Amino acid sequence: MTGLGPDAWPPAPIRTERLVLRESEARDRAAFVELFASPEVGTHIGGHRPRGELERAVPEVPGRRPGLFVVELDGAMIGMTTLDRRDAERPGHVRPDGGEAELGYLFLPRAWGRGYAAEACSAALDWFADALPGEPVVLCTQTANDRAMRLAAKLGFTELERFEEYGAEQWFGVRSPVTPTGHSAPAPAG
Repeated sequence: MTGLGPDAWPPAPIRTERLVLRESEARDRAAFVELFASPEVGTHIGGHRPRGELERAVPEVPGRRPGLFVVELDGAMIGMTTLDRRDAERPGHVRPDGGEAELGYLFLPRAWGRGYAAEACSAALDWFADALPGEPVVLCTQTANDRAMRLAAKLGFTELERFEEYGAEQWFGVRSPVTPTGHSAPAPAG
């Protein structure tokens, strides 16, 4: 992700109890196409894309960029987590000039409801806290997405504001950085 030194990305694969978070590989291409072609996934990201269009557009090694972790279960991609800089032109910020780290995630519908998103996002957030100590992380999701709202709370995000974007009410929250004593620092004003 922007702001990480060249030696910080890609990190060594991150192993959790059930998952591996790693850099994208060519073997993940079919899962990327399936993910973005899924009508169920599209419901939460402004619509799915036609499979044929994705087959033509997705590169041989998709998603290879700083901040994007493929989430693997038993050797196969089931989703992804991202840590990207939030665009300053979008609503919702904790800094006047924007550019905060924003957590995102997408999982194949067959992986929903099993706690994989919580496990993967928690691991990505822990990695980020080690890579960029003291940096807050933001998250934005549709208020209508009950699962995402529950996950935001479980991961320690607190609401800052709500606004209309992409034709739906959005919930915007921040996860304050953890200080060396293990306590959350107060959220930045803004």
